[in-house]
Amino acid sequence: MAKVKTIYICQSCGGTSAKWQGQCPSCQAWNTLEEGLPETTSNARFQCLAQSLPRQKLSAITAEDLPRFSTGVEEFDRVLGGGLVPGGVVLLGGDPGIGKSTLLLQALAEMSSAGMNVLYSSGEESAAQIALRAKRIALDAPQLEVLAEIQLEKLISIMDTVKPQVLVVDSIQTLYSEVLSSAPGSVAQVRECAAQLTRAAKSSGICVLMVGHVTKDGHLAGPRVLEHIVDTVLYFEGDTHSSFRLVRSIKNRFGAVNELGVFAMTEKGLRGVTNPSAIFLSQHEQMVPGACVLVTQEGSRPLLVEIQALVDTAHVPNPRRLAVGLEQARLAMLLAVLHRHAGIACFDQDVFLNAVGGVKISEPAADLAVLLAIQSSIRNRALPKELIVFGEVGLAGEIRPCPRGQERLKEAAKLGFTVAIIPKANMPKTKIPGLKVIPVERIDQAIAAAAELN
Repeated sequence: MAKVKTIYICQSCGGTSAKWQGQCPSCQAWNTLEEGLPETTSNARFQCLAQSLPRQKLSAITAEDLPRFSTGVEEFDRVLGGGLVPGGVVLLGGDPGIGKSTLLLQALAEMSSAGMNVLYSSGEESAAQIALRAKRIALDAPQLEVLAEIQLEKLISIMDTVKPQVLVVDSIQTLYSEVLSSAPGSVAQVRECAAQLTRAAKSSGICVLMVGHVTKDGHLAGPRVLEHIVDTVLYFEGDTHSSFRLVRSIKNRFGAVNELGVFAMTEKGLRGVTNPSAIFLSQHEQMVPGACVLVTQEGSRPLLVEIQALVDTAHVPNPRRLAVGLEQARLAMLLAVLHRHAGIACFDQDVFLNAVGGVKISEPAADLAVLLAIQSSIRNRALPKELIVFGEVGLAGEIRPCPRGQERLKEAAKLGFTVAIIPKANMPKTKIPGLKVIPVERIDQAIAAAAELN
């Protein structure tokens, strides 16, 4: 019997190789090549391709705002940019057990109660298991239809027959197509099923929400082309040991990216948090040394987050630098700026940083809060409880402006803060009631202004 010919397929990009290699020749990812069978070409795969349209001039095309409909979950609508769009495809990823299926089941229950035709298709759970979960979180959705199906062709046939307004596929890794010989969850199957569902959604106007598995590194499993196919990519974040969950928008063709939705996991499922800033602020009766409140911007939402710093004498030749929720590489740069332009040295000190509440901050507007928290810990003097700061720090020691400064200050004033140290370029044109604003241009001026407030 002739030996079956096999190839090695990259689980990250879908590239192929005739022999095993430690590094993928296409995307240079390590240890991602797995042995599999080559796929045969079939014309059936391309039967549902949309017909091409004639050329049009851009000026002749009428651009209209796409109609949206609410999911019934306010925080979910915020992340989506205002709601779901007919024909849109949303990919939701996150760690196992973090609440992806629960959130989508709650959203479908709300939409079905509002009279919409929705369908929940699961390849990981039976219909009885879904009913048990709905009972456990006390969902009342008598009109919600549930389907347990993993074959793509049958699912698309049911879509054409039932014509739901919203379809949930939980998850894309469990689907398989008959035109491919590889197993469900393989790169070829995930890519093909996602592409066929997207074509069906665009041609029929059905909104499709797909659940995606993530790898141990926290990235969506399967080829990266999966994120390019869909319209919106959402990530579930948060520690499974904590009751709070964050849903972040990474890509959105119908709205702003980096929008953030905050949820609390309760006995009755996920509930939106109306005042998320309260989560990220420690409950100190009095401010402690090393703590500084930052106003960060997540999409269109300003959030108040407490930055904590602990500086202690190092007992090893190489002092430790650890940042949780903040960029590790940026910490070393900020410590050098603090030494050069403010005269505060940390070369013989261990420096630990933490963003309270498990939030991850990537914007440079946190620089000024980090440096003020570090100098507060070094001098063992607490900053005022009513103080908030934001600002980017440059290598020359200057304080650079941050976007949406007015919205940040208004949010701080609304929550009762009375003093703000901000970049001079962010000075508001009109005075904000109840808020004293101190503009600074350099890091030494900011440290001196904070010291005068004590």
